[in-house]
Amino acid sequence: MAKKSAVERDLKRRKMETQFASRRARLKAISRNKGASMEERFKAQLDLAALPRNSSPSRKRNRCVLTGRPRAYYRKVGMSRIALRDMASKGLIPGMVKASW
Repeated sequence: MAKKSAVERDLKRRKMETQFASRRARLKAISRNKGASMEERFKAQLDLAALPRNSSPSRKRNRCVLTGRPRAYYRKVGMSRIALRDMASKGLIPGMVKASW
């Protein structure tokens, strides 16, 4: 089980990302617009840099929904390899069986 503080920090980052998403997208569009003046683009870059760091989408971390484990995460099922194997062994995931030979 992951530390509760790490899981809560990631949830806080995800909330902040959605809160600032529209503002961030608008500022990025202005800064990438070649038709805008240099001053407008520079001002948009400064405003973008002034946003909280945790509002950036690249700061969130994929975590297992059951344990909060950040590593060995399978995107398709949203779980870590350990939780996936436990559930597969118990027969809780339809169509998945543990390989043995």
